[in-house]
Amino acid sequence: MAPMGIRLSPLGIAVFCLLGVGVIYHLYAGVLSNRFASFRQKTTVDLRDLLALSMDAAVQGGREVKRIREDNTLEEKSKGETKEGASEKLTLGDLNSHRKMFYLIKNTYPNIQVNSEEHANAEGEATLWTRIIPEEILAKIPGEKEVPADKITVWIDPLDATQEYTENLRKYVTTMVCVAVDGSPVIGVIHKPFTGYTAWGFVGEGSNVAPRSSYNTNSPKVIVSRSHSGKVKNFVQAAFGNNTEILPAGGAGYKVLALLDSTDEEQEMADMYIHVTYIKKWDICAGDAILRSLGGQMTTLKGEQIDYSGSEGNTGGLLASIKTDHKGLVKRLPPWE
Repeated sequence: MAPMGIRLSPLGIAVFCLLGVGVIYHLYAGVLSNRFASFRQKTTVDLRDLLALSMDAAVQGGREVKRIREDNTLEEKSKGETKEGASEKLTLGDLNSHRKMFYLIKNTYPNIQVNSEEHANAEGEATLWTRIIPEEILAKIPGEKEVPADKITVWIDPLDATQEYTENLRKYVTTMVCVAVDGSPVIGVIHKPFTGYTAWGFVGEGSNVAPRSSYNTNSPKVIVSRSHSGKVKNFVQAAFGNNTEILPAGGAGYKVLALLDSTDEEQEMADMYIHVTYIKKWDICAGDAILRSLGGQMTTLKGEQIDYSGSEGNTGGLLASIKTDHKGLVKRLPPWE
């Protein structure tokens, strides 16, 4: 209807209606834009939400890892050498998993720092989290756990044990997400893509895994990296004796799970985990958080806590244990540079 006292032609009426629709559209778009901007600029994050999101990211990345391995479309290449001189492999599984995991987290919480082992150049995924929190989390963590977004660092490993992945040694392969607050690991998620098993821990709140009833520190089984098991053997036996059993294995996530109770027949069992060379923080942060949530510890070989802020590397080696005298174990270790 035209304003009172003004007569409009049919063309004028059409123009008037279009102008009205345009005004309504811009008002509505402005409201949506403001709400979206408000969400993106939120200065706190609920850690319970971030745990659920981390689990979803690890599972989504794992689907890509599994699909590409089963389709045998790895497109394997080398991205350089490790500090020990071994070829560092890169596959399509690493890259596709990275895109799923990184952008799911970053699209949901644009203001938090996310560090990934991979750095894909392709355009990001337009993935958004469903905001569904699993019942197992709600049962253990009934309330919100808000922290400032600028205190959070997320470490993701889109495919742990890439070397073993290329060799089709599937049991070692995991995807991992870790949330650190002020450099301290608080949330850890380790997912096994080929079995669908997911372990998680939230320090001070709970976990869906548990330690075993006992551990042997007199003649222990020590799990180590299969890429340099010979180098670490003398170091371990100097600390714990010649009867120490060395378990070479791939993947830092797999090695941490070896310290916990498990019904997985392919999962080896160990009393402690030792690593003596340089290792990246996205390899170990999730396992550190899970161990801490259960009262265990992961430190450098000198017994120092690992800081998960700043640089990506840990140069002090590591010792991981649970339900043992960790400080006593550190004192038994020989000097190592």
